[in-house]
This record gives sequence, C-alpha cells and structure tokens, in this order.
Amino acid sequence: MKSIDLNADLGEANNTEWANDELEMLHYISSANIACGGHAGSDETMSRMIYGAQEHNVVIGAHPSYPDKEFFGRRSFEIGRDIGAQELKLTLIDQIAKLINLADSANEPVRYVKPHGALYNDAMKDSEKADIIASAISSFKQNLIFLGGPNSEMKLAAKKYGLRYVSEGFADRRYTDDGHLQSRKIKGSVIEKQNRRILQAKNIVFNQSVKTASGKEIPIEVDTICLHGDSPGALESAKKIRNQLEKSGVKVMAFANV
Repeated sequence: MKSIDLNADLGEANNTEWANDELEMLHYISSANIACGGHAGSDETMSRMIYGAQEHNVVIGAHPSYPDKEFFGRRSFEIGRDIGAQELKLTLIDQIAKLINLADSANEPVRYVKPHGALYNDAMKDSEKADIIASAISSFKQNLIFLGGPNSEMKLAAKKYGLRYVSEGFADRRYTDDGHLQSRKIKGSVIEKQNRRILQAKNIVFNQSVKTASGKEIPIEVDTICLHGDSPGALESAKKIRNQLEKSGVKVMAFANV
C-alpha cells in the first residue's frame, strides 16, 4: 500500500478561531510542525499543540525561524548584516530546546525539525544557512530528522552532519521551473482553490510531479506533503486531501515512524 505523511505548520495562531482550526487539523494530519517562538508561538501555544498532537497520535517537530515575529519569519536575514552566523545558530538551538523541554514534560518526543518561512526558502539555495540549520539540529542527541525541500542545500548539509533528511512537497503553493517555491510576493503563489490543492497533492503522491507556475510538469520525490496552517481554507484542505488520498488507497502515516 502506498503511504504518505501529511504535515502542517501549527502553533502560529493569534486569534481563537484560528487556534481552534489548528487543533481541528490534528484530526487529519500525521505530523505537526510547531512554531517555537521565532516567528510565532509561546510556551502556552506550544503546550496546547503538544497535548493536542498527543491526543490524536500526531508526531511533533520543531518549526524554528529567523527571530522575526514582526514579519512572521517571512523576511530574509543576511548573515553579517542582519544577524551573525553564531547568533542564528544559537537562536535556532534555543527555539528547538524550548519545544523539547515542554514536550519532555508531556513525555512526548520531538522527532524532527523543519525551518520556517524565509529561513527555509533561503536555505534551499544558501549553503551557509543550510549548514547553520544542520549544525543546530545535530547539537541535540535525540537523532532529530531534518525536514526540508528536495534537491536543496539543506539535503546536502544534512548528509554532512549525518542527519536523516526527509523531503516535502506542498499542496497549496506554486512551484518555479527549478523546483523551488514561487515567491509569495507574486500573485497566485498560494493556491487558493480547494480542487487545485487536492489535484496537486494527488499528483505529488501518484505521479511524483507538480505543474509549475509556467505550466511545466517537473518531477518531485517527497515523503510528506505540507499544508500551511495559516493559508485560508487550510482546515478544509486537510479534510479533503486526507479523504481523497485514503479513498484512493493511500495510507496517511508519519514519516518519522517509517
């Protein structure tokens, strides 16, 4: 039986309705990327997501970012100008450690790390930033998995540090012809229609490919599909994508358990 992991970026909510949707999404995903204070998140929100994930047998991972709550972690930092290399490494370690410590209190292991937003996109192509992330992850003794984009500098950095690397695709984002995510500054970079999100998810799972913004079909091999928790209609997407995949004979299961 074919299987796939469904992950979502959670613990980012700043209002009650969004927070309730995040908890509801735990019914439909298998891995939760929990914001741990860099772009969003507090001890309270982290604990809420940890216990919610535990209740629904969802694997948890840390979702650290540039220290940038003002821009939700979606502004690039330049090493040496906006932040030092060691400072970035230390803030990532601090964010991951916060989630691990809270999860320890709930006897729940943190299994992986997925960088957020601009840091993720920068590290796709920037070897220095990818190295900093991998170095931060390797400083922990939990054998944390590195989750990121396929064919990226992050994958190479993971290999350098002896980390298991898992590649992900996105159901709700447009791709460029080189296999990277199209900038959010470009209109249409976030796929809004539910049927198109479902189609993209199924295309990734069954054909290992995505149609780019230009209409080109490119290969993409991944073990998990991300649903951004802050995208409009994210909860509906999670329900429908899981339903459609399971109807097609696909088992949804956490990559960390494989």
